[in-house]
Amino acid sequence: MITPGHVVITGAAGAIGSALARAMRTAWPGVELALVDRDAAALQALRTELGGSTTAYTFDLRALAEIDALVTQIERKAPIDGLVNCAGIMHVQQLATWKWQDAQALLAVDLLAPLELQQRLVPGMIERGAGVIVNIASMAGRVPLKGGTYYCASKAGLAMASEIARSELATHGVRVVTVYPGPVKSALEQGARDAYGGGGVLGRFVPTGEPSELARRIMSAIDRDEPRVIYPSLYGVGWTAPNLSGWLSLSYGPPPIS
Repeated sequence: MITPGHVVITGAAGAIGSALARAMRTAWPGVELALVDRDAAALQALRTELGGSTTAYTFDLRALAEIDALVTQIERKAPIDGLVNCAGIMHVQQLATWKWQDAQALLAVDLLAPLELQQRLVPGMIERGAGVIVNIASMAGRVPLKGGTYYCASKAGLAMASEIARSELATHGVRVVTVYPGPVKSALEQGARDAYGGGGVLGRFVPTGEPSELARRIMSAIDRDEPRVIYPSLYGVGWTAPNLSGWLSLSYGPPPIS
C-alpha cells in the first residue's frame, strides 16, 4: 500500500475535500496533511477535527502569482509527495451575461491553479521516485452543460492534462488519479442546482452521490493505482459515450435561469 508522507489538499473545507482529508487521516494516520482553502473558519474546524500532523493554510487560489510562495511555505514542513486538486468554482449562467473578470476567476481556480501546483510539485516527485496526484475534474469536462461554458472548459482542460500526466509519470513512480464526479452533495452542487431552477425533470431523477463514498472510491483508486474514478456510476455513460451524452444534455438538459 502506498503511504505518502505530506499531502496538500486544496478546497479542503468543502464537502469532497474534507471527506477526502478524513479518509486520508484514517488510512494514513501518520501523514502530514496541508489543508488549503479560503474559508478560514471551516478550515480551522477541520484541522482541529483531524488532529495529528495537520496544518491549515488560508489561501485564495485566484492569487496565482502567490502560489509559488504558498508551496515554499508548505514545504518547510517536509517535501510534498501528495497533491489533491479539489478546489473549484461552479457558476452556471448564460454566456451573454458573464463578466470576463468572473470568467477569469473561475478559470484561475478550476484550471490554472491546479496545473501550476501540479507543475510545481512534479519535479520533486520524480526526483524522489514517488508521489500521488489526485485531480478532481468533473463529468462536465466530458459532457457539455447549458450555462457551463467556463466550468466545462476548465474541467475538460484539467481532465486532459491529468490523463496525460498519468501516462508520462507512471514510469517515475508517481500515481495520478483523475476523478470525474457527477452531482455529489455539496454547496457547489446545490448552487448549480439552484442556478438551474432545481434542475428540471432530469434533476429530480438523476442520482446524487455522497462525498464520503466518493472519498472511499478515490482512496481505493490510489491504492490500486487505477487511472480514474467516475461516481455515481451511472455517469460512466459520459465516459463511454460522450457524443450521445452531450447531445442529450444540450437537447434536453435544463437551461440556467439567468
